Amino acid sequence: MTTRTDSTNRPVRPGWALALVAVCAFLTSLDVMVVVTALPTMRTELGASLADLEWTINAYNLAFACLMLTGAALGDRFGRMKVYVFGLALFTLASALAAVAGNVEVLILGRVLQGVAAGIAIPVSLTLLGDAYPPERRGWAMGIWGSVSGLAVAAGPVAGGFITEGLDWHWIFWLNVPFGAAATVLSAVLLRESYGTAPRIDVVGLLLASSGLFGLVWAAVRAPDTGWNSAEVLLPPAAGVLLLILFVAWERRTAHPLLPLRLFGSRGVTVANISAFFQHFALIGALFILSQLFQVGFGQGPLGTGLRLLAWTAMPMVVAPLAGGFADKYGNRPFMVGGLLLQAVGLAWIAGVTGPDTGYGALVVPLILGGVGIAMCLPTTITMVFGSVAPEDMGIASGSNSAVREVGGVFGVAFLGVVFAANGGYDDSGSAIDGFRAALALGAVASAVGMAAALFAPGRRRPAADPDATAALKDPETV
Repeated sequence: MTTRTDSTNRPVRPGWALALVAVCAFLTSLDVMVVVTALPTMRTELGASLADLEWTINAYNLAFACLMLTGAALGDRFGRMKVYVFGLALFTLASALAAVAGNVEVLILGRVLQGVAAGIAIPVSLTLLGDAYPPERRGWAMGIWGSVSGLAVAAGPVAGGFITEGLDWHWIFWLNVPFGAAATVLSAVLLRESYGTAPRIDVVGLLLASSGLFGLVWAAVRAPDTGWNSAEVLLPPAAGVLLLILFVAWERRTAHPLLPLRLFGSRGVTVANISAFFQHFALIGALFILSQLFQVGFGQGPLGTGLRLLAWTAMPMVVAPLAGGFADKYGNRPFMVGGLLLQAVGLAWIAGVTGPDTGYGALVVPLILGGVGIAMCLPTTITMVFGSVAPEDMGIASGSNSAVREVGGVFGVAFLGVVFAANGGYDDSGSAIDGFRAALALGAVASAVGMAAALFAPGRRRPAADPDATAALKDPETV
């Protein structure tokens, strides 16, 4: 494969860029779910309360979701490779801190730092990947990235159950350390540096956006514990909405905005963000519900649950590279629409057939359909964002899309949890199954909403007939 060079003449080897970015995707995605199956053991060994256990998950997701724009802005200003290396190094050190935790407070601190590192590294990693591949190969590369993320999601419940039962829960975090350290060193040596065009960071916009997202996400992570009518849940999102309104007003008037609002004049960016929100709302929320369905409703153990979920979560490993490659040829819209449709059908099918006596065989086909849908949609929404902006805007566009996805996942867990509680409970398996079915039905509805948005995505770009046609980068909505 040929290489490209930057102004420093450092060769850009796409294969190395993809491999190093994939390490970050795998580690950060794995840590979203790997802790879940270890929670009972952590509670016993650390003497933790239920609220403490919730924060071992929520602390990571909260920091991860709120810092995406921050990571993108820091990368554009100080260098994406430098910021990526810093994020990987911080993630490695935070994993070591969590691994040696002797009490729940240190564990939660480690999880917060892991989330901060992930929020910094992920948006710049996607920009580095988009920069390493030409547009005609970018969909395939994003498909590989999506398959690695899917592998991590698939491996999370299995790895957590296996490590907790066979080794010790501390090894959940120790396993990150050698891979993170190696990726940090290799990224500093092999990746090229790139920058955005803004001469300085929009500090006011950064504070407004991060604080506003924090208010929204805080409500989502606290609502299942305190109730949606509590002041702790009602006040933060109100403040968050106000801060985001102020953010938009500030971005309209500042000379060097954190998130140029002109990006949302592109149909591709707007549609991709809406679809990504609802796709992750359904994906992460349904994964949270399905893991409990198999354990509480069907009496499976952590490891058995993880293995049964592979029919769903392993599909991105196989299908995402194919979907990304075909999207390079046929455009992103068919795969976004088809993927969200399959995800909706799969979740609705599971909700419809699940009962106390349902065997696993009745769930395999809908699990596979839902997994194929994930694999079709995940890489193509990201590729559509990159194809809808000029090269100098890829960093912040990637950060906004990553933030939208993570916020969608947090809200998915919260709202599917609310629907479960309103329609069932943990008193017995029958009641639990009633709640799980209702929650999965909401996941299907959310997928269908995302599919409806994807119908408005721009079609495949026509080949440029002359050099003047390259101006389409500035106005990518073509067919």
